[in-house]
Amino acid sequence: MAWEAILWAIFFLMNIGLIAFNLYQIVCLSDLEADYMNPFESSSRINAVVVPEFILHGVLCVLSLLTGHWIMFLFTLPIACYNASLFLKRQHLIDVTEVFRFLSAEKKYRIIKLGFYLVLFVLVIIRKIYLLPGHRVLSAGTFSAILSVFHFNNEELDVRSSFLEF
Repeated sequence: MAWEAILWAIFFLMNIGLIAFNLYQIVCLSDLEADYMNPFESSSRINAVVVPEFILHGVLCVLSLLTGHWIMFLFTLPIACYNASLFLKRQHLIDVTEVFRFLSAEKKYRIIKLGFYLVLFVLVIIRKIYLLPGHRVLSAGTFSAILSVFHFNNEELDVRSSFLEF
């Protein structure tokens, strides 16, 4: 059980890294679009983080496969296959000379990936909360079981008692 919590903490940190890489690329593309950066600087900054992002996502996918988390593996597999396809076709880096031609497509691609990583982030957080000690699990598959993650009793929310006791 302790290894399971450590594994989900690793998934959490890897997902934070993927979100950070993706946000950085979106900000660089937005700065290029607003003419705050020149094309060389923007493309070199984005190209510096593309391969580490691909590696981190691949490690996340393989780690979920090796640990037997099939749903997580199947959820991350399409993006990993698309990343591998881009890498094998050598289309994963942004070309300095053609950056303005593909700017809107690159931004849309990264925004869609950011949405995917945010959904993955929510799934990892919900799974991590289920591993907390003392968590009651209701019947699996019900909506109330999902909402029970966000249920607190009144003693946990009573702020007045902790501040007013001297």
